[in-house]
Amino acid sequence: MMSRRAHPSMKERVEAVQSKLQNHHIKQNIIKGKVVIQNHGQSGPGKSASVQIYSSTTVDPSTGKGKLSAKAYLKHGKSKEHEGTKTRTYKIKLHVKPDFGIPGAFLMKNQHKHKFFLESVTLEILDNQIIYFDCRSWVYPFQKTKSERLFFSSKSYLPNHTPRALVELRKLELASLRGDGKQERKEWDRIYDYDYYNDICNPDEGQEHIRPVLGGSELHPYPRRVRTGHPPSNTEPSTKSRTETINLDIYVPPDERFSPKKLSEFISNSIQATVHFIITEAESLFKLDSSSVESFDEIHNMFSSKRSKAVEGKAKDKLKGKVKEKLKKLVPDVLFKEITYAGKEDLVKFPLPQIITENELAWRNDEEFGRQMLAGTNPARIQCLEVFPPEGRNGGSTIDASHIEHSLDGLTLRQAMNEWRILILDHHAYLMPYLSKININGICAYASRTLFFLRNDATLKPLAIELSLPGSSEYTSSSEDTGSSEDTEVSRVFLPANQGTEAALWQLAKAHVAANDSAYHQLVSHWLHTHAVVEPFIIATRRQLSVMHPINWLLRPHFKDTMHINALARSILINSRGILEKTLFSGEISMELSSELYKEWRFDEQALPADLVKRGLALEDPDNPNNPTGVQLLFDDYPYAADGLDIWHAIKTWVTDFCSLFYKDDSSVNSDVEIQAWWSEIQNVGHGDKRNETWWYKMTTLSDLTEALTTLIWITSGLHASVNFGQYAYSGCPLNRPMLCRKFIPEEGTEQFAEFLRDPDKYYLNMLPGRFEMSLGIALTEVLSKHTSDEVYLGQRPLLECSDNRVQQKFKKFNEHLQEIEKKIIQRNKDPEFKNRSGPAKIPYELLYPDTSSVGSKWGITGKGIPNSISI
Repeated sequence: MMSRRAHPSMKERVEAVQSKLQNHHIKQNIIKGKVVIQNHGQSGPGKSASVQIYSSTTVDPSTGKGKLSAKAYLKHGKSKEHEGTKTRTYKIKLHVKPDFGIPGAFLMKNQHKHKFFLESVTLEILDNQIIYFDCRSWVYPFQKTKSERLFFSSKSYLPNHTPRALVELRKLELASLRGDGKQERKEWDRIYDYDYYNDICNPDEGQEHIRPVLGGSELHPYPRRVRTGHPPSNTEPSTKSRTETINLDIYVPPDERFSPKKLSEFISNSIQATVHFIITEAESLFKLDSSSVESFDEIHNMFSSKRSKAVEGKAKDKLKGKVKEKLKKLVPDVLFKEITYAGKEDLVKFPLPQIITENELAWRNDEEFGRQMLAGTNPARIQCLEVFPPEGRNGGSTIDASHIEHSLDGLTLRQAMNEWRILILDHHAYLMPYLSKININGICAYASRTLFFLRNDATLKPLAIELSLPGSSEYTSSSEDTGSSEDTEVSRVFLPANQGTEAALWQLAKAHVAANDSAYHQLVSHWLHTHAVVEPFIIATRRQLSVMHPINWLLRPHFKDTMHINALARSILINSRGILEKTLFSGEISMELSSELYKEWRFDEQALPADLVKRGLALEDPDNPNNPTGVQLLFDDYPYAADGLDIWHAIKTWVTDFCSLFYKDDSSVNSDVEIQAWWSEIQNVGHGDKRNETWWYKMTTLSDLTEALTTLIWITSGLHASVNFGQYAYSGCPLNRPMLCRKFIPEEGTEQFAEFLRDPDKYYLNMLPGRFEMSLGIALTEVLSKHTSDEVYLGQRPLLECSDNRVQQKFKKFNEHLQEIEKKIIQRNKDPEFKNRSGPAKIPYELLYPDTSSVGSKWGITGKGIPNSISI
């Protein structure tokens, strides 16, 4: 029979408990960390927020995920301010078992009533090794999201190299970002899905606000945008109604939003444009703004620091009463207060555009007119003429040899063509079908062809301008019976002249060309070819490439703020009755025109070398070891192309070096399931209207991947910088680049021609936009040309963002490469042989100057610097 064991004494009990506690502590390790949160005026989360870390090396068999630590709460935060950003840093201690291994992810739970912006988390493990988490994301209250936020460390892995403990977490995170495609979006939803451009009209406001849906049809193809509201219909997409108030708080996924500092700066920079835009029905506010300017001095006076007291006084008075109430209904309260304040100061106060800073008559100069095709704000439309006379949809041009042969500096036309010396700015074929829709309500637009001769010093000499209208147009000459129909054209050719009536007509013709080029620039070169085409790449990256994927890391800085600025553009810029419809001659069909030109778009031709070859301004030179870009420029003094190719080469070298660290051969690209899903979704969904085109990279080789990534980064950085940040310098003066014309060029024998002869300058001024449109256009270009104070430029990136020393070394090489390019650009601008680098206007070409040393100190209108992303 077993004996009964005696009860342990009190002393034995105490010793047993102490032994257990001692053993418990022996089995625990402590991982220390720091949590950095941006302070935006609200109290910090404190103990309401907790952190748990996942192991990347030890799997919990009960969950299939990495082992999870106990919670650590945020306590005793310390605040500091750096360059205008206030942060609060919390120290944490996380208890883990000895076999926990190396942290690879963490959960953040916010039980506070407010969201907070999590900047970073740093963990310290054995031997002072640091694990960094680059978060930069909003963390919303758990009561709204019903889930914790998951963050991964900055260490990158291809899918098949993911540590086993993180595999399930990687899959779950991507699945949550894709969503189920059903529910309506809430502010806190981190869900990325695609939609059509069905949010740029307001049918409830009447017939004049209806615009076609862009995307999803053969008639109106377009890139997709991120979905912001209800799921897209399974049937034909329908237009969505917009609210009456201008909405600056439009939904985009939280990680894509401007920081509060940047949003405040954007609103501040936009005040002048908004003042003009929102009072479209209150033109009495500016009694004179819809009328013509009376003199050139009047335009120059728009750029002085003060307006006349009489006009200022009237403007102040008009901001009261009914107009003030109208403003209050149209804009959010915070914006209304700033607008009212702006009205008390100066409603229009523009800095002097560079085009008239050194030489106020530079805009009249033919050499400057030609130079801007190579170094202005739209330098990628000019091309070599392949066939003379130029060909079009309805036959050839009316420009013949006799118009230009005497201006070829001693060459025959055949010689000039054989030497690739005739260039063309072509705004003809795509515009002709739309002119009957455009030329209403006081707008007078032509389709244009402009020929230039490439001189020995590489300057462009204008040869002829052809302006065309549909044959059945009521605006063609009524003095003769043309017997025309919609399929025919009536064209006039204008030639350069220095004095007299012919010189005055030539200036009118140049203004119409500039208006064509301005609309193409805004709608295609700028909006479509950068902002719009990139958004599907961003959506696919968020949906298909884990934040742990190295390509996600590579692209991250190049997507910053793009989705938010695009959403704001749909709200106030490209929408029906928006700013572009008010300022461009294309008016209500502006976005329809953009859709038409998307039909010509090819991603592979947005690679700069391919674009230059396509336009006949470079020759393929793939086997020249001294020419790493693979192309040879037709002439070296093409500032956009020369500097652009240097930037292109630097980007491609960096991308190639980076990819080589993760992909050893073609098969490693082929077997990367995330990359294959990413590329398939871009082609078949994001740019789904072009899914069947054969030019898409197959994404079966490492070369395909590096070429696609180089092109994408070039678009978001160099291309966007070249077409955006020079706008105020050139378009800020409406004499140089009017956005619309209100008169046709008069024909001899008509009453209008008699009016023109009486005062050619007055006729020219009356042809320009009215005061309202002119002021709005100037304000728009001012806002778009400004760098923001938080800009991060190409070649800049915090080293903490990557724990891989190999990557850090390659990035340092990239930065050094860009610094060498800066020196080359400075030298080119000093070289008197390069006449197109400055020109009669004396504007040095710096739009592709990387400005790698700029760290937030140089902002505003600088005319230089290449931001990483499309953020304005």
